[in-house]
Amino acid sequence: MVKAGWGAWRGRRRAAAAGAVLALSACSFAGGSGGAAPSASPGAGVSPGSSGTPGTAGAAAGQAAALPAVATPPAGALVFSIVPEQSRATFRVREQLVGVQVPSDAVGSTGAVGGRVVLRREGGLAADASRISVDLRELRTDDPRRDSFIKQVTLRTGEFATAEFMPQTAAGLPNPLPASGEHSFRLTGPMVLRGVLKEVTWDVTARRAGAQLTARATTAVRFGDFGMTPPRAEPVLMVVDEIRLELDLVARQA
Repeated sequence: MVKAGWGAWRGRRRAAAAGAVLALSACSFAGGSGGAAPSASPGAGVSPGSSGTPGTAGAAAGQAAALPAVATPPAGALVFSIVPEQSRATFRVREQLVGVQVPSDAVGSTGAVGGRVVLRREGGLAADASRISVDLRELRTDDPRRDSFIKQVTLRTGEFATAEFMPQTAAGLPNPLPASGEHSFRLTGPMVLRGVLKEVTWDVTARRAGAQLTARATTAVRFGDFGMTPPRAEPVLMVVDEIRLELDLVARQA
C-alpha cells in the first residue's frame, strides 16, 4: 500500500515535470529559499561529513542504540537553549527520474528541533549536558504521499520518533567563546537515527551576539550508515546513496 502510494506520487510528479528541470524548494535558516544543490555522481554514495564505518551499534545486537541521559549543566556554564520553530532541520537526496534529463533533489524539513549546547566556564563543550534532537514525525516534503513512505518505510518513525546528536568536540571553536563574532569549526559526536548510533562530524558556522547564538551546520551520511536503503520505485531511475543534512539553529542563553 505504501509502495503503491510512492509510485502514484512519482507518476504524478513525472507527468507534471516531463521535459523540464525539476526543482524542489527547501526551507533554509531564515525561512528563505534554498539554492541549487551541489552535483553528485549517481550511486557514488560519498559521505564527506561522516566518519568511520557504517553504524551498526545497537542494530548488530538486535537492540536499538540510545544516547545517555542528558546531564545537568556544570556550575557557571554557558547554556544555549535551541528555539523550536525558529530552528530548522533539512535533508536532501539527489534522484534521477524517468524521462527527465536533469537530476533533482528530494527535500524535507521540520522546525521540530530542540535541545541545548552547553559550554564550560573554563572553555570547551560540556558534552554530557549537550544534546540536539529532531522530531522525525514532523518532517514534511512537498507531497503527503512521499511523507508517508519516508516515515513508514525509510525512517520507521512509529518506532524511532527522534534523531539525536550529542556534540563532544568542537575543533576550531574559540575557547572561551567571545561575547560576539562569527566562527567556523567542526562539531563531532555520536548521532542516533533509526536505533543506530554512529559518530558524525558537522561543518558549522556560528555567530554569537550576546545572549543569542545562531548556527548553520551541514554533514552527509549514507543510507546504510543508519540501517536504511535508498527508496526504489517507478519512475525513479536512481537515488544517490547520500543524505545531505542541514541544521539551522537559533539558540538563546538560558
